[in-house]
Amino acid sequence: MLTDYQQHWGVDQWAAYLTAQELPSMQRSKMLLVALEESKGDALSAKELAGIAVSDPFLCLRLLREAEKRRSRRLGRDTTTSLAAVMQLGVTAFRELLDSSPETDMDNLGLAACESRAVLASQLGVLWVSARADIAPDEIATATLLAEAGELLLWAFAPEVPQAALDARASGRAARSVQAQEMACGFRFRDLTLKCASIWELPLLLTHLIQGVDNVRANICRLCVDTARHLALGPDNPALPDDLAEAKRLIPQASISWLASHLIGLNDERRDELVRQAEAILGKPDAA
Repeated sequence: MLTDYQQHWGVDQWAAYLTAQELPSMQRSKMLLVALEESKGDALSAKELAGIAVSDPFLCLRLLREAEKRRSRRLGRDTTTSLAAVMQLGVTAFRELLDSSPETDMDNLGLAACESRAVLASQLGVLWVSARADIAPDEIATATLLAEAGELLLWAFAPEVPQAALDARASGRAARSVQAQEMACGFRFRDLTLKCASIWELPLLLTHLIQGVDNVRANICRLCVDTARHLALGPDNPALPDDLAEAKRLIPQASISWLASHLIGLNDERRDELVRQAEAILGKPDAA
């Protein structure tokens, strides 16, 4: 339960509180590590371990924070991906970091839904940017995975706060998620993510990508996070045609049909409908 004092906290107070907590990891991450160890023993590669982290935003955060602590400033290069963090820390340190982490509450449905959206956004980002040779997919995967970190932390340590935003959205008092957050909580969860990233001194590149403005890569990150949220709300969400049209603008190398093929959870009929709607928004049929 929130204290009377916490009920009046703003983004700065919540960021200070949440960044002081020990980050958990998803239970499945520990299970995956055990399975890998049983099948490969000591022959685990950095890529295989990084594959566990790219599906666990909490573990990814733990890795990046630890890698940044150990990185020599003389190296001159930030650690911006799970693979780079694992390579920097080593297999033994990865095992110790994961084994020592508390596990998330599997009964916390709000956290599970938020974490699932983060993983979906990351997967979508990797798939979509594969059409652009000028963008590093691993950095997009990391940024999209962590873009909802503020909300994830709230679900883990103060679930009453994001639940209040959900209630405001469900009641019809707020038309959009961001509006519901500001109305019920007094701040946007994305601002909380950025404040925590600043306190943790995460690489500036990731912070800029999470902000989701100013350049193509950042806009793709923002779009993937938004699209994952819209997909989670259901296949008939009215924002999806606009998401698909914006994806075409940002990734002109790809056809709308190809972009739509990577929208998870839709049947072929709904995908075809979205393609037609996106083409109408853009003003002309797509040259597939």
